[in-house]
Amino acid sequence: MEAVIIVIALFFLAFVVLGAYATIKVVGAAKRGVDRTIGQARRTVEDHTLRAKSFAQVGPAAELAQLRLTLRTSMRATQEALYAGAAEDESLKESVGLFERLSVHGRELDADLKRLESEPDRATLAARLPELRARTEQIAKSADALRWAARDRARRFADDDLGALSAQIDMEADALRHWTGPRAADEPASPPPPITPPGPRLGYPWQKNPRPESTT
Repeated sequence: MEAVIIVIALFFLAFVVLGAYATIKVVGAAKRGVDRTIGQARRTVEDHTLRAKSFAQVGPAAELAQLRLTLRTSMRATQEALYAGAAEDESLKESVGLFERLSVHGRELDADLKRLESEPDRATLAARLPELRARTEQIAKSADALRWAARDRARRFADDDLGALSAQIDMEADALRHWTGPRAADEPASPPPPITPPGPRLGYPWQKNPRPESTT
């Protein structure tokens, strides 16, 4: 009897531990989702603020906002393109590593630009603008090169696959058109195969819904 009680207690303890672990995982996933959403919303608000500053202000302050906006837009677009492509193309992992190294320089530059937004000495700010402009252009150019190379690679693979698929379809279409052929005189005609109803077909975005049959 004591052994049965011990087994039941162990099972109960295991269920409690598993339940606690599952709860922690769910709460952690929800927290990460909330943090990701808050981060995206914060970046969107900051981008809109920078865009408004670049139009509303003049002089070095407007150029600082434009430099930050150019840098952030280029880096975000490259990050999305590389991470999405790396999930399907293993060869892009090295490109992702290079982009992560570039991101370190991008974050440092963005922090410098953000600090200079509150710089009261406009003469010093104007003197530093050429160097900041050159750094922004260099980082954005490198990010753009990685992004377009990844897109060109994906498009090349898609074009190759489409070409091979088109060739196979052409061969199949030619084969389907040869429904008649020579038959030996003494060869009996084979009975037609039984007609089976077609199975359900997958829907496509360009497929129209079938009209309902009239019951009258």
